[in-house]
Formats: sequence, structure tokens, C-alpha cells
Amino acid sequence: MSSRYEQSAVTVLGLGPMGRALARALLDAGLPTTVWNRTPGRDRELVEQGAAGARTPEEAVAASPLTLICVVNYDAADAVLRRDAVTDALKGRAVVNLTADTPNRARDTARWAAEHGIRYLDGAIMTPTTTIGTPAAVFIHSGPEELYQEHRPVWEALGGTHTHLGEDIGRAAAYDIALLDIFWTAMAGYAHALAVAGAEGVTARELAPFAQGIGAILPPLFGEVAGEVDDGTFSGEGNPLTSAVSSMAHVVETSEAHGIDAGVMRAAEGMARRAVGLGHGADGFVRIAEVLGRR
Repeated sequence: MSSRYEQSAVTVLGLGPMGRALARALLDAGLPTTVWNRTPGRDRELVEQGAAGARTPEEAVAASPLTLICVVNYDAADAVLRRDAVTDALKGRAVVNLTADTPNRARDTARWAAEHGIRYLDGAIMTPTTTIGTPAAVFIHSGPEELYQEHRPVWEALGGTHTHLGEDIGRAAAYDIALLDIFWTAMAGYAHALAVAGAEGVTARELAPFAQGIGAILPPLFGEVAGEVDDGTFSGEGNPLTSAVSSMAHVVETSEAHGIDAGVMRAAEGMARRAVGLGHGADGFVRIAEVLGRR
């Protein structure tokens, strides 16, 4: 165990699947780790592996210069951190909030932390629990650069890649929200596609390899259209919005012919028709992003 790790005591608040994964990675790296969870007994396995189990959250945060909290949302995080005894124990210490929520909630928590003399960094975990402690893990952070750099040994212990996105405390949450937007709308689209395919007698296993082919088109497309959005070009050469509207209408018609709710596709078609109605029919599909962003 390196002396660097010996100096990097960490507390983990919240022992759901992700919190347990974080604590295990810290223990595996040799960092002194204190854990606490609202539900008693959930720390048993971690304590057997060498963690110190705290009876109260204030006892937990007092045990380390750095506390990681990872719970279901900021309401749950506030319910722990903003207890008077916990707030008092955190003064002069650092908190890294890896709880998923909105950029504004991150900024509100940062203001609260500053008012109480607590050093605060926000973050998000972009990969599943099984990646924590491995090279496949992906973490993003935002807030004071100095605080981020100070705790690099902890980031190394958690594995994977860590990116500091800037001083704006809400920036990590903004990335998280945007990336979750991609993931969940894509998964909703896939679930809907499976329902439509099934209604036409196509099994999920039969469709899967072709679905994977469609998915493989997207990564290079994301990079290409990002330039168009930032440059304001929105080329529709090869697939203008008018063509996209037509193909989306076919999906709606087929879905509803089988009695399958087409609300998600109707929403996408509606956004595209709005852009066409504003005179952008010859532009590419991501003109929708500019239209949606108009104030």
C-alpha cells in the first residue's frame, strides 16, 4: 500500500449498488474507508472487507477529510448532508456529490456548502456499477479545479477515466442530463421498435443484429452533426427534414394500425414538422436542436 493512499481516508455515504461499488474500489486500493447507510446492516459485507462502519452520518463524515455521497437524488442527499450535526461535522472538509440530479440542484448545494464552510465538488458516474475500480469506469467532475486535483489519488483508486469539466459546479450534471437524454430516448425507441416488430411477427432476436447495425451508424453521426450545430450549418443534403417527417409518419401509421401507442414517435414527428413549418424543410434533422433552443 502506498503512503499516498494511506493519507487518503474517504467516507462513503449511501450504500446502494453504486455506493457499495465505490466503497469496494476504495478498499481494494488500500484507502481507509468509512461507510454509512440509512438502512442498518447494509454495511456488513464492507465492514468484513475492512471498512469502518459508522453509526451516524455525522460520525462518518468526521472520520475523513473527504466524503463521497451517492444516493438516489438530491432530496435524499440533502436529507443527510443538511442535518445540523452533519453540517457542523463537515465544516472545513470536502464533499464530492456523485448523486445524479439537475444542474440547478448542484448549484444550490454548492451555495449551501459555501455558506457552511464546506468544500464542494459535483460529479456524475457515466458507467454501470460493474465498471467501478476498472479501466472501463467513466467519471465526470465540475467545480473548483484545486479541489479536484487535490484528491487525484481517490480518483485513481476508483479506476477508469476522470474528467474535470470546469469550474461551473453544474456542468457535470449538465453533461449527465444530456447523455441520459440520449440513452433513455434511444432505449425508449428500441423498446417501441421491438413492440412494432413483434406485432409484425419479427422476434426481438431476429431484429437485434439489424438494430445493432443502426446503432453503429450513430457514433460517427454524433460527431458530424455536432459540428453542424456549433457552426449553425444544418446540411440536409441526402436526408432533409421533409424526408425524415415522411419516414416517421410511416412508423406512426404502422404502430397505430396494431394498437401500439406511438406517442414517442409522434413527439419526434411533431418537432420535425415544427421545424419544417418554420422554413427549414431542406435542412438536416438536427436543425430541431436549434429550433428547440430558441427563446
